[in-house]
Amino acid sequence: MDASGGVGTAALVGWPATELAARVRAGGVSAVGVVRAHLAHLDAVDARIGAFRVVRREAALAEAAEVDADPRRAELPLAGVPVAVKDNVPVAGEACTDGSPACPLRVADADHPVVARLRAAGAVVVGLTRMPELGLYAATDGPGTVTRNPWDTALAPAGSSGGSAAAVAAGVVPLAVGNDGLGSLRLPAAACGLVTLKPGRGVVPTLAVDWSGMVQNGVLATTVGDVALGHAVLAGEQPGRPPGWERPLRVAVSTRSPVPGVRADGPTRAAVERVAAELAAAGHTVVRRDPPVPPSAALGVVARWLAGAADEAAHLGIPLAELQPRSRTHARLGRLARGAGLVRPADAERFRDRLTAFFDDDVDLLLGPVAAGPPLPARPWHERGFLANVTANTRWAAWAPAWNLAGLPALVLPAGPRPDGLPVGVQLAGPPGAETRLLWTAGELERRLPWRRHAPVFDPAAPQAPAPV
Repeated sequence: MDASGGVGTAALVGWPATELAARVRAGGVSAVGVVRAHLAHLDAVDARIGAFRVVRREAALAEAAEVDADPRRAELPLAGVPVAVKDNVPVAGEACTDGSPACPLRVADADHPVVARLRAAGAVVVGLTRMPELGLYAATDGPGTVTRNPWDTALAPAGSSGGSAAAVAAGVVPLAVGNDGLGSLRLPAAACGLVTLKPGRGVVPTLAVDWSGMVQNGVLATTVGDVALGHAVLAGEQPGRPPGWERPLRVAVSTRSPVPGVRADGPTRAAVERVAAELAAAGHTVVRRDPPVPPSAALGVVARWLAGAADEAAHLGIPLAELQPRSRTHARLGRLARGAGLVRPADAERFRDRLTAFFDDDVDLLLGPVAAGPPLPARPWHERGFLANVTANTRWAAWAPAWNLAGLPALVLPAGPRPDGLPVGVQLAGPPGAETRLLWTAGELERRLPWRRHAPVFDPAAPQAPAPV
């Protein structure tokens, strides 16, 4: 018998978090064995994808031993599950950089509430994942490091939670924490073939600087069940299977872009239609209806995005002159936007009311794209200017930001491969409080349209999947 409790350590990698935790709770495997196996896989693959800034090797193994010795182990919903945390979420004993080499290194003396909740549930933090400077961009890179997409290392894993997404897609961890201010969970999920849920405003504790209410914390995973479990833990809720819905849903479908001149490519539109057809086959009503996203909403989004850079730099104590050139311009424009009074809470609330009314009008959920096509190339985008970054981001990620401005929940899940084999994701959005409805619908689609859970080259799965626990 080895340190995993009788199961070869390599066979422990690639399982969903729900199955790993069940095995650890039952004593069939040890938390130490699980964490050690995932650290070995990290060592084998991270040089090719660059997902991690910090690996907590000794600390993680020590914390896993504490889980094994915990008399409450059989009650821990995430017992022994290795998790990764984005480099802007405080982890006690570690220093966050928010993706900026200019960030003063201050070791956190306490966990952020979402990390504290994960640890209390039995999860083990194995490392901090990379992100673009201040979380501003839709690719993940910085001086000396370009984080790469496990499905195609010539492409980015998106951003800003790109390191977290790459780690999950490569099987290094089954669950990773990120956050979403303009699609920073949903875009990496779409790029890397993952599932994620951006909660509605106020459901999960957010960051100290939340871009005037747009940023929400969440998890990335390969299964709906893992996202449901991770979301429940982060939200301080009792984990459990989302209940069945009592009636067929009425789902609006729209592929219209909120940004003039931007259009989803053919494979993306085909993925939306494929999911719409499956929902109809499952008995739901599908209607064609565009959400009311006026051009004025873009001003509110951009003002908060710009001001968020200035706010974050000030919070971290980074002089603007020490930021990357693109971020420096971003933050300076943010100061001007805030000084000009362009960050208007009343405008955001009116927009939230407008989208909420769209759902009140006999619509339960909205289905559509989340990105226009394949992810951006993996390159040192930080060496390019502000306009090049903003233009590339806007053209690719037009469908995500409205839900941040409105503070409404939105979920992304895989919807099959593109002709070149890359995953393509679709987005489901809903009214306030629709997190459970979104998870239930995603679970139904997962059963009807199953997807490959890990990128083929990095897939750690054993020849035969583990038996259900």
